[in-house]
Amino acid sequence: MHHIDPAAHLARVRETSPLVHNITNHVAMNSMANVLLAIGASPAMVHAREEAAEFTALAGALTINIGTLSPHWVDAMESSALAAGETGRPWVLDPVAVGATHYRRETGARLLALSPDVIRGNASEIIALAGQAGGGRGVDSTDPAEAALEAARRLAERTGGVVAVTGEMDLVTDGKRLARVRGGHPLMPRVTTLGCALTGVVGAFLAGTDRHFEATVAALAGYAVAGELAGEVARGPGSYAVAFLDALYHLDAEALAQRARLEVSDAP
Repeated sequence: MHHIDPAAHLARVRETSPLVHNITNHVAMNSMANVLLAIGASPAMVHAREEAAEFTALAGALTINIGTLSPHWVDAMESSALAAGETGRPWVLDPVAVGATHYRRETGARLLALSPDVIRGNASEIIALAGQAGGGRGVDSTDPAEAALEAARRLAERTGGVVAVTGEMDLVTDGKRLARVRGGHPLMPRVTTLGCALTGVVGAFLAGTDRHFEATVAALAGYAVAGELAGEVARGPGSYAVAFLDALYHLDAEALAQRARLEVSDAP
């Protein structure tokens, strides 16, 4: 078994307050920025193709979410991913509903070819991105996380990076190791864009470290603990959204030590 200390990674994020460049969807921008501020990072949403790649070189990490695609945004995504590779910035791909349409499949394949350091999606998205049967309807997951494990391993081998399959239980693999992260709360999927915002948090945890597997697992573990804490005080989706931001803001080493449920082993 391998040991990962989420609190150490969280402390690094708060000490360095990394600038995270997010090319994300229209729906997610505001909540994603608030989540990143709550965790201690510095968010930016720059998507014009005329400046996106230049901005990536100023940031600590880049995240790309294909939720609301348009041609200019895809240009910005590709040039930014290239810039991240050239300048050594880690970048995260969030392949939202990648199996739903031809345009998404094509865009997903083009971004995948640029070797993201981390891919984070639900089981349906990971399976579709790996080119297997599965697909999915919209952004809802229709496959249990375990079913995506083989697809995740294939993607990790192809990119040389980390793949995170998020759901009721999260799976993270780099092809050599496998982490399972439990936690969260049933109200999380009832609040739009909390998954998109998690991609930004993964980006924040990746900034300034080359331990991408450990950083990704730590980000997911912290998010799950905050989700659990928010569920203890929320009365519905509206109050949950507010409680979740507060829980992220107050997340500390003690809460992580008591509540984080993660196990890491060699990949099967």
